[in-house]
Order: sequence, then C-alpha cells, then structure tokens
Amino acid sequence: MTVYVIDDHPLMRDALTMLVQRVRPGLKVVSVAKLNSLESTVERQGPPELFCLDLKLPDTLGLSGVHAVKAKFPDVPLVVVTGSEASECEAACLEAGANLFLEKASPPNTIIEGLRTFLPTPKDEMSEGGTSAPTKLSKRQKQLILMLDQGLSNKDIADKLTISEHTVKVHFWRLFRRLGVNSRTQALHFARTNGWLGI
Repeated sequence: MTVYVIDDHPLMRDALTMLVQRVRPGLKVVSVAKLNSLESTVERQGPPELFCLDLKLPDTLGLSGVHAVKAKFPDVPLVVVTGSEASECEAACLEAGANLFLEKASPPNTIIEGLRTFLPTPKDEMSEGGTSAPTKLSKRQKQLILMLDQGLSNKDIADKLTISEHTVKVHFWRLFRRLGVNSRTQALHFARTNGWLGI
C-alpha cells in the first residue's frame, strides 16, 4: 500500500513524506505535483492507502481536487493539507468528502497525530480488536459513544477530553469505519442495538 502526497511545492512534499514515514517507517510514499497525473501514477505505483492533498494545485480550483479524488477513489481516506485557514474552508472540505482538514501551519505533531489515525500500525489495529472483532472498542471509542448519547457537540467533546476538535473528528472517522456506519445517528443506533450504552 502507498501514500500519495499531492502538492506542487517540492519542500512541502518532502516535509509530508518525512512526517508520514515517522508514523509508519518504511511505508511507500509517492509525490504527485499535479492532480491530472494521479490516476496514471497510482496505476504504476500501486493501490493507495491514503491521499494527502493540497487545495491549491496548478490544475485545481477551490474544492475541485477533493471532488476529483473522492470520485475516483471513494473508499480511500483523504486528508487535506493546505495553506488555507480552517475557518475559511474546513467545513466545505469535509462536506465535499475529505476525512480530515489540516493547515500547513499546524505544528508537526498535530499533523502526525492526524496522519496516525489513517495509518494505524499493526499494534494499533490489535489494540482495537482487529478487523475480525468489531465489538471490541478502544477506551476512547467507548467514551465517544457515551458522549454521543449525551448529545455533546464536537466542541463539547474536545473540551471534555482536552483534545482538539479535528482530533475528535478523526476519532469519529475511525469509530464509524470500525462499526461500518456513516453518521452519529447510525453509530448510536448500533450501540443501542448491541447494548453498548452500559459500557
């Protein structure tokens, strides 16, 4: 599996490559400078595990890059890493299909934290019960379900857990993937159906 870093700035591509390899040493990372060469690059380099996408590319406009990547690879996680401020376009990116929004100005540890969610190590996967046992949740996922039941917003949850809102969103993405659901409502229904609200 391969991580594709789509950015026209060589320094940024190198920086993201280093951060990805800090999360998963030895993981193959392929740099792409223009979106229109992504599909042919994937054919040559192998199946994608994750895309890191800059919004401002020579051949994209606004959210067109997000739409294009999700249209071609709907099941592959997409992290937008861009110079735009979150207040300006984070919500629109997530609505368009991105799984996470990160500002390039974020501290390296913040970016690493976000990437780690989409690039779990074998140890991480075992700690969450593995793909064969979806009823085994991490402590954090159990907390999220209880907080969902309380009707707390992402901001409320972030405050209670003393983590950032974007980290909350990443945790929810993992929880939804784990349960095979697409929304808070579905996650709660799953939890109630399986008697998890007593956890």
